[in-house]
Amino acid sequence: MENILPKYQRPITKIDDPTVNVDYWDEATEAFDDKNFKQSAIAVINYINPNILKNINTEQEVVFNQMQGSAEIKVKITDSTFCIKAPFLRITDQTNQVALLRRVAEVNFTPLRLAQIHLKENELFFEYEMPIELAQPNKVYDILREVCVYADDFDDKFIEKYKADFYKTPKKTVLSDEEKDLVWQQITDIFEDYRNYSAFFKEKRWDGFIWDLLSISFLKISNMPYIHGKLRSDLISNISSLFNFDADFNYRIDKGVNFMKDLMARSKEDILSNAYHADQFLSLRWRSSEQIIKDWAQNRLETIQKYEKEESYFNMSYYLQVAFLKLIYDYNLEQNYVDAINNVLEEVSGLEPSDAAPKLGKVYYQLLNGEINQAKPEAEEKKGFFSKLFN
Repeated sequence: MENILPKYQRPITKIDDPTVNVDYWDEATEAFDDKNFKQSAIAVINYINPNILKNINTEQEVVFNQMQGSAEIKVKITDSTFCIKAPFLRITDQTNQVALLRRVAEVNFTPLRLAQIHLKENELFFEYEMPIELAQPNKVYDILREVCVYADDFDDKFIEKYKADFYKTPKKTVLSDEEKDLVWQQITDIFEDYRNYSAFFKEKRWDGFIWDLLSISFLKISNMPYIHGKLRSDLISNISSLFNFDADFNYRIDKGVNFMKDLMARSKEDILSNAYHADQFLSLRWRSSEQIIKDWAQNRLETIQKYEKEESYFNMSYYLQVAFLKLIYDYNLEQNYVDAINNVLEEVSGLEPSDAAPKLGKVYYQLLNGEINQAKPEAEEKKGFFSKLFN
């Protein structure tokens, strides 16, 4: 097998995918500083999903419901309070209630930090309320994200493990036949690359790169915005395990390899049953800004400069593939950043590392220097071996 980079094809576009508008974040922080607390909270909602409040009179008490998968997110903003409630599960006669409620008690300690899960009349729901003057923009964003992420994650897990039931049947828009064919082709390409490259790395005794290969494979699938259900929950769990650098390296590899074997053994029907468009209030990724992305890049500068100095094309190529895919996985990026990353990942598909590294490095330095919006061929020369090749 040739030493070339794995294939990459950007995911198909999700319908109604919430996208951020950073101007609203500036509005939220300025309003809070001016003690316009209700307007600040409204601006955070607009930052998260500008479609939510389009037909709502925000001069009065703001009340709205929006589905996040199978969870119903209910928000109420008044002159005095900010409140969120999110019903997500029902207990039935078949539910293992003792085990489920024990697990809920554990979740209320961790990972939940603000909201708590309550039980009333066989209905489980997240809830949090605070005085409006305490609704600082970061706190509002964090509580909304916490509820959306865990409500949409725990429902599938608790239904499978404890035989609970959905609070509401998720509203799904099925993929078209053409979309299904494309999604299945992308996933099978990922499986094929995994088989080929894992065999290649083992033959070369480059076992450490199995981590990179697993990360690239899982992130590619998870970054498809129409992957939902138990498959999405499994991917989140395994990606979290791979990037848990406090855990034993071989344990993380073994867990990832076993999950990939299980995943590749699943039928087309099983996998595509988790692929559909679903209503979302909030992107499950963290909020982003130009400064957040610059800081992200700055934290990786020492490693990049080390690879540049050593002219280590292979290491740099795989390091940046993982880094870029993880950036999309972690952050709700504005479209120009997503396009820049998708463009370069597609461009370097099938290239030798010596040809791919400069192209990947160029985009990295553009992220570092805030040049994605105004990137030009005549951009100022950067320091370092690879950057000197860019101009």
